[in-house]
Amino acid sequence: MQFYSESGIQSLDRFYRANLINSLTGFKSVSLIGTVNQDKQTNLGVFSSIVHLGSDPALVGYINRPRIAAPHTLANIESTGLYTINHILPAFVEKAHQTSAKYAEGVSEFDEVDLTPQYIGDFQAPFVGESLVKYGLILQEIIPLKINNTFLVIGKIHSLIMEDDLLQQDGFIDLHKGGTVCSNGIDSYYGTTPICRLNYAKPGQQPVLKLPHE
Repeated sequence: MQFYSESGIQSLDRFYRANLINSLTGFKSVSLIGTVNQDKQTNLGVFSSIVHLGSDPALVGYINRPRIAAPHTLANIESTGLYTINHILPAFVEKAHQTSAKYAEGVSEFDEVDLTPQYIGDFQAPFVGESLVKYGLILQEIIPLKINNTFLVIGKIHSLIMEDDLLQQDGFIDLHKGGTVCSNGIDSYYGTTPICRLNYAKPGQQPVLKLPHE
């Protein structure tokens, strides 16, 4: 059994510590965030800190790293107020991962990794053409987190695009059927295997098992 104290964690090699703590929180969603600046220069970055914040209004948040480490996505969102979140498929997971490289300002990750910028309707931020589930967001709030100089970026969903056969009658999106991948740590990607769905939990009642994706 391994045991790490706070001081022990702090004394670890930087990259070892990053792998340890990033993988500790478990499997999480991973998506590509697409943005554009005022000069119409596109940008694409991979993020695994995306979280549902509420359904009414429909709010989604993500954590942006310190500005010095990851400036372009945040600057574009601040400039235009618009961005997209695009699910990743196994067919382009390596391309998605490559967007985490520190490309110079003015270089489009779309071009560098050969993914397709897609504009839908009058929404000015680029979607990823290869993604089967994607949504456009309008910036609502950016909250600086002083403890580590990161930012919680909160957006309201403007539009949602997905393949027809992924949406079930009760509104549930079958991401497993669509092939959406998840991640753990900073460099490991996974497929999914459904176990089941359960009914809405109520005190004093045993959960009712549903068939997967029912």
